[in-house]
Amino acid sequence: MNIKSFLTLFALIICYRAVAQKPAISHIVTHNRATIICDPIKGEKPYPAWGLFPKTDASIRKVTMHVTLGSPDSLHTAHWDYLDHIILRRKGGTNGSELNYELGRMLTPYGSIYNKGWNWKWQVDVTDFAPFLRDSVEIVYVHSGFEDKTVGWALTIDFEILSGPPVVTPLGIKPLWNKAYKYGDPNEKIEDNLLPVNYQSTAGAALSRIRIQHTGHGMDKPRGCSEFCSRWREISVDGKIVDKRDMWKKCGDNPLYPQGGTWIFDRAYWCPGDLQQPDVIDVWTKLGSHQVSLLMEPYTAIDNIQAAENIAAYLFEYTAPNQKTDVAVEAIMVPNDEQRFSRLNPASSGPRIMFRNLGSDPVRSLTIVYGTQGFPTKTFHWKGNLPFNQVAEVILPGEIQEKDGENVFLVTLNQPNGKKDAWSGDNNMQAIFTAAQKFPATFVLQLLTNNKPKDNNIFLLNAKQDTIFQKTAAQLEPVTLYTDTIHLSEGKHALRLIDTAGNGLQFWAQPANGDGHLRIFDLKGNLIHAFESDCGIGEMFSFNAVKGLELDTTTGRYAFSLYPRSVVDHTQLNVVSNKPSDMTVQITVDGTVWQKHEYKAIINATFDYDLKHLPAGRIIVEAFMDGFSQFKDRINKR
Repeated sequence: MNIKSFLTLFALIICYRAVAQKPAISHIVTHNRATIICDPIKGEKPYPAWGLFPKTDASIRKVTMHVTLGSPDSLHTAHWDYLDHIILRRKGGTNGSELNYELGRMLTPYGSIYNKGWNWKWQVDVTDFAPFLRDSVEIVYVHSGFEDKTVGWALTIDFEILSGPPVVTPLGIKPLWNKAYKYGDPNEKIEDNLLPVNYQSTAGAALSRIRIQHTGHGMDKPRGCSEFCSRWREISVDGKIVDKRDMWKKCGDNPLYPQGGTWIFDRAYWCPGDLQQPDVIDVWTKLGSHQVSLLMEPYTAIDNIQAAENIAAYLFEYTAPNQKTDVAVEAIMVPNDEQRFSRLNPASSGPRIMFRNLGSDPVRSLTIVYGTQGFPTKTFHWKGNLPFNQVAEVILPGEIQEKDGENVFLVTLNQPNGKKDAWSGDNNMQAIFTAAQKFPATFVLQLLTNNKPKDNNIFLLNAKQDTIFQKTAAQLEPVTLYTDTIHLSEGKHALRLIDTAGNGLQFWAQPANGDGHLRIFDLKGNLIHAFESDCGIGEMFSFNAVKGLELDTTTGRYAFSLYPRSVVDHTQLNVVSNKPSDMTVQITVDGTVWQKHEYKAIINATFDYDLKHLPAGRIIVEAFMDGFSQFKDRINKR
């Protein structure tokens, strides 16, 4: 690439402080609910689209790529967890040279239980590619897999661009390792293909940034590599290790749950239903010759040799940071209605934020002003030692104030290191959140343990985070129904179910664990809230307790349990309704209805279904209450 053009491009904005610091945000949507399906013959299918991005001379502070997958309008939702790539193919129109830089990596969810109207949104920072997201750009979503044309996804890719001075001035990019490398193959050792990369630093370069997407796939023996084996990776620059980590990811805390497959199983640095966040390693380098190397843990498979390490890695060269003192709000995690923070919200207290140091000087102090719009603000004085480009997560003191319905939470960062921030355009953020629901101060808590209750704990907390009720693992016996009447003072509370094994109270692929549930009833026996049993690490329910409150029992509230879901010949569906409801149950295979059952005035009932005549494989059970789908889950017939 032409280095002089980059130096010219950013020379005028290094001293951006003279420009007004109110940021402008623009959105470029390349794929707008595009229907994507597999090519079962080739195993992958590209979906290209063009976007008109800012001009070459526009100053860009940050680029965030939002990726949404939803149920398609005319197809069923796709089933499998496939590896998809989002590629920046070319810039400068159809005659532009091919770049083929991987911007992001999507691992699709197990979507068989999602109905029409469902969608989920992820995001990833792609600012390192900002020099190429200019003018006319071709973005390609490469969808892999072998499902037929009856299922798919609705795909949206939206680039959110924040104008403003760049944090560092880009000088160049060098691809490092970009392919699926065999792992554990005695005839093709990975170290013979993952060769060190030499490069000569560019004039003015002070920072070498390694950005790497890396996932493991395949299922060999004896370790189940690479999808289900933990193995370490080591990255070195000039012979010095700059990053070493286990390539393993816990999946039971995925915000997208439940899913229709083995979503809780920990995997080789990825989880189903996740837009992978890249590893970013910053190395301060001097002018001269350098070498980057990547080493995988030595391993040799003995059978079913098929493991692959799918890697996309680039080295970006930058100048030193353009400012000494520069911080930015990275995210408001609590309170926030965004899907990615759903496991943390709603919350009654302890606002949680992340901020990033974008200046060359470590951030040692910071004033954080925060609060809900319409209420008095609060101030917190943070102290620490945050290096360049690192993120700090801060839990702020106090209750979260709110009015009924929708609220706006505001955060402002002031006086980093006691100084004026170099650019205040990203020192503010707001998040929309919905107030926790009002709930009776007196209710009946019902816990049915499964076969392994020693994995479970229940805690009821008030707004001061005091534990006012609990059931610990030591108190619980297998397959036991515990019923407790709870009396609370008015105010905010949170009920937390914790599963230390990460497999919830029921998981279809582990039927030996049994079937448990956690439900809340009013004093008249009406169901008023049900926890999701297939919840991985657990679930939280926050509410505002009100004495004497009676919830509307004419509005349908339902709880379902389908067990077992790994079956040979039959399964049972348990239904609890807070009012008599007509129910229709459909049992389908690959979109075809095999059984349909009609019931009248269901309140509390259990139904047994004979599945002997159904084919082996995935079977979907869906329950409609008074004409509306209220439950949809999968079983697997062996």
